[in-house]
Amino acid sequence: MFVKLKQNVPAMNVSKVFQFLRDIQTHNNRDWFHAHKDEYKAACLEFENLLTEIITGISLFDESVRGIEARDCTYRIHRDLRFSQDKTPYKTHFGGYINAKGKKSNHCGYYVHIEPGNCMLAGGSLCLPPHILKAVRQSIYDNIDEYISIVEDPAFKKFFPTVGEDPIKTAPKGFPKDFPYIDYLKYRQFVCDCRVSDDFFSADNAPEQIGEIFRQLKRFADFLNYTIDDYE
Repeated sequence: MFVKLKQNVPAMNVSKVFQFLRDIQTHNNRDWFHAHKDEYKAACLEFENLLTEIITGISLFDESVRGIEARDCTYRIHRDLRFSQDKTPYKTHFGGYINAKGKKSNHCGYYVHIEPGNCMLAGGSLCLPPHILKAVRQSIYDNIDEYISIVEDPAFKKFFPTVGEDPIKTAPKGFPKDFPYIDYLKYRQFVCDCRVSDDFFSADNAPEQIGEIFRQLKRFADFLNYTIDDYE
């Protein structure tokens, strides 16, 4: 369970984050952004304070994240426009990926996403290289009872009702089509998410709720990372 931080650590508060994101949704242009840099910086600081408290809580049951700095978990707000038809210059969300091996690693970690009307706590591994993806599928195949005990556990499904995205249509190459649990192997993205309301983070019990959710995610992450870390 999460514990409250010492008084000299900023309390969980995301009001400036939400206000800035609502504003950037309406004024997604460079002129407005540059005229409101102070609001952006204040929102960034508030988001980093939130991540700091979450990192401290996660470290109570996952020592691998202890010492990670919030600023190393965040993403830039500028959108990559090179291959997008949408030319709005800025993202309308803040994201933080708490990962023991860095936010660009294939290693599975804990993701915090704040976006008005689309907030979530999530985790998993996206866009795994083919050899690692094959290894993860093999690990699930070889340890199917353990995998099912995680992803079908009611305590896990309470927060993460579905696991995996972007499935292929048939059995992956090298795996028997008649495997009873072949659907578990079809996914290209081994991720899961827990959708939360906009006011979730400002609730009095938010730290405890985040701790409970991410404690369940750790079981899934540990299973994936056992294989991923051997191949990365």
